[in-house]
Amino acid sequence: MMKFKFMYLIGLAVAAMPLLQSCSSDDDPLQNSYTAVVTVVPMSDNGFELNLTNTEKLIPSNLKTSPFKNKEVRALVNFRYDDETEKSTSRNVTINWMDSIRTKMPVVSAGENNDEKFGNDPIEIVKDWVTIAEDGYLTLRIRTKWGTPSAKHEVNLVSNVNPENPYEFELRHNANGDTYGELGDALIAFNLNGLPKPEESPIKIKINWTSFSGSKSTEFDLTLREDKSDANYTGINYSNRVQ
Repeated sequence: MMKFKFMYLIGLAVAAMPLLQSCSSDDDPLQNSYTAVVTVVPMSDNGFELNLTNTEKLIPSNLKTSPFKNKEVRALVNFRYDDETEKSTSRNVTINWMDSIRTKMPVVSAGENNDEKFGNDPIEIVKDWVTIAEDGYLTLRIRTKWGTPSAKHEVNLVSNVNPENPYEFELRHNANGDTYGELGDALIAFNLNGLPKPEESPIKIKINWTSFSGSKSTEFDLTLREDKSDANYTGINYSNRVQ
């Protein structure tokens, strides 16, 4: 399995806002810049675009090809609008930096063997602006204990857990024995665009998980794509150890 790429840039001063305008001097390239969670979508001409929301797209003017090649992934991006006055759902931007988020498909429930196959170690979903459901993706800031530096933690979103509700999932965590240490955070995203599309949108997805204080659940409103498609950041230091 691929592992999270470490997000070196997340130590930048990022406040808990969907988009952040930085305060800098006039010659600072990050002046008037914004940080957001986006979907990096490769195009047939080897170019790419960024889905900012369910309806808004960003077109990079200073990058011709995606750093993630032909992979569609969620990512953190810092950018500047080339024209701040433009009002459009498709806008040209200059990318200052971009870093991928570990992006996965959901897995199918193994029934009574879920604990053995996917683990049941405690994990938390952190309420934060990067914990968001949009563009057919569920992106989560997660928190758990991290001990041995070489240990890899497997995190999966398990489907088919409720025969009566295809939009209900379990977030499963297998720490591979690495259950002692300090609490720390990571990011992970799941592509849910393969779910059945009802007539009404958005859909409501339910997530169940085992936390450090017992069983928890929450719900998200999620708009799927029409086209079917296969806070303080200093605490998010463990993304390179999540599979």
